[in-house]
Amino acid sequence: MCVNIVRSFCALIVATLVTCAPAQAEKRVALVIGNSAYKNTLRLTNPVNDAALIGDMFRKAGFDAVDVKTDLNASEMRRTLRDFAGRVRDADMAVIYYAGHGIELDGSNYLIPTDAMLETDGDVLDETVALDRALFAVEPAKRLRLVILDAEPTSPNTMIAFAAKAGSTASDGDSRNSPFAAALVEHLPKPGLDLRKAFGFVRDDVLKNTGSRQEPYVYGSLGGDDVPLVPAKPVAVAGPQANPQDSVRRDYELALQAGLREAWEAFLQTYPDGFYANLARVQLKKIAAEEERTAATEKARLAEQEKVKLAAERAQKAELEKAAAAAKAAEDARIAAEKQKQIEQAKAEAAERERKVAEAAAARALAEKQVMEKAAADAAAKQVADKQASNAESKKVAALSPPPSSAPGQDLPRSVQVELRRVGCMKAEPYSEWSETAQRSLTLFNKYAGTKFDAKVANADVLDALKGKSGRVCPLVCDHGFRADGDQCSKIVCRAGHRISDDNECEKIPEKKPVATRDEPARRDSDRKKSESSPAASQANSSGQIVCTNAGCRPLRPGCKLGRSPSVAINGGGLTEVCN
Repeated sequence: MCVNIVRSFCALIVATLVTCAPAQAEKRVALVIGNSAYKNTLRLTNPVNDAALIGDMFRKAGFDAVDVKTDLNASEMRRTLRDFAGRVRDADMAVIYYAGHGIELDGSNYLIPTDAMLETDGDVLDETVALDRALFAVEPAKRLRLVILDAEPTSPNTMIAFAAKAGSTASDGDSRNSPFAAALVEHLPKPGLDLRKAFGFVRDDVLKNTGSRQEPYVYGSLGGDDVPLVPAKPVAVAGPQANPQDSVRRDYELALQAGLREAWEAFLQTYPDGFYANLARVQLKKIAAEEERTAATEKARLAEQEKVKLAAERAQKAELEKAAAAAKAAEDARIAAEKQKQIEQAKAEAAERERKVAEAAAARALAEKQVMEKAAADAAAKQVADKQASNAESKKVAALSPPPSSAPGQDLPRSVQVELRRVGCMKAEPYSEWSETAQRSLTLFNKYAGTKFDAKVANADVLDALKGKSGRVCPLVCDHGFRADGDQCSKIVCRAGHRISDDNECEKIPEKKPVATRDEPARRDSDRKKSESSPAASQANSSGQIVCTNAGCRPLRPGCKLGRSPSVAINGGGLTEVCN
């Protein structure tokens, strides 16, 4: 028994009918699940981010319903799949995207909820959700079905796309989203792009972005018809196009002819926003004012009848006065309602005039746009025709021209080297031979320009690519002690007391302090003892004579000698030092 827990980023099962797409709009629904916060196994970073990214992709692709669920436990996953299966019954396309941990047991695949323990192999059946449960949820879709992870197809016209080959692990990526999810968002929503081509582009992007460490894998077969996730945009036809507001205007005019509150309320339910919706609300206010005026008039009539009745019955004066006051108040209300009706009538008429002006302006703008588009199309067609005629004439002239006296490629290596120097990728002087220096320079150009030319050969394509660069491509590299200044290397000059460091920056020169060694005192003592114990050595540097005074004895100074002095009685004979 082999159990493999793998990280899966949208390994998709795609199934489609072989019939063509219906003329009417298809109903498309999607369920997106991203599990990151696992409680008992490795937590994942990107599934929640990938789920948000893929869910937004489906919404922008025009899906009718997109449910995004994150960090679901086992019961939540099963309930979510059951609810989604109910929405798939009348759908043409159904997609389930799952990002999180998955497990393979005895050839079957299971999705792992965030609360799974999986202490033994037997726990897989109880704590996970089988891939077959997800397949069952999308099975009723009429045209297209997409699900997650590795599984065998159970019906014909099926294609399975995995994030990585069997036995390998899909990368979580270093950025906010996985490489596979990012590639899906880039290619799947392209209108009219067949899914087989889309997954081919996804494979190329993932290989490139993972350094060929992860390769998506596609298995199965589809019919001959293209199956895009997003239908192709309708081809524009020549001639006048229908104004998208025409249907709204027609419904507005029908409601205007009816003139009933129910008609305007039905119109606003269908078109709750926009220019015509605002006009409909003005009409509703007009009707409300008329209803209020009618109610006030009826109330005044009833009050007047009550007044007459009381007078006829010889009601008391107080009752008559009360009835008269009520009648007057009702009449005042009727007058106010009449005035309000006139105000709303004026607003409605003004709004109607604005509507007609706006419709006329929109019609003029549409006509001008069509004229400009036709002129642009004619100009583009003329430009293409002129270019084709020019190319044909050039080919004709080239066919009639005699061959050049010398092969044009003889000086091509030197021309390529001149251009390599111009864009900063070569320092040596150009030669007519394609040397190793030139090959290294072209390799540098490939690195910084993003090209893939063969560095061993100098050809016309390389020359054209170099001439297409207007400025420096390779960065300027300066020796130690110099820094880049535009396209030149300038010498770095440090102020006094500073020097250039290994990092090519000026730093202060540290002061050197004298350091005493252990041998210095011993050396001084040795020298002192030698001079004290060897007076003969000191005398060897003089005449060999010494002179003694009250201060002590010392050798005669150079150029001096011993002589007698009558005034000094030293050494028994008055000898003293006599110098010339």
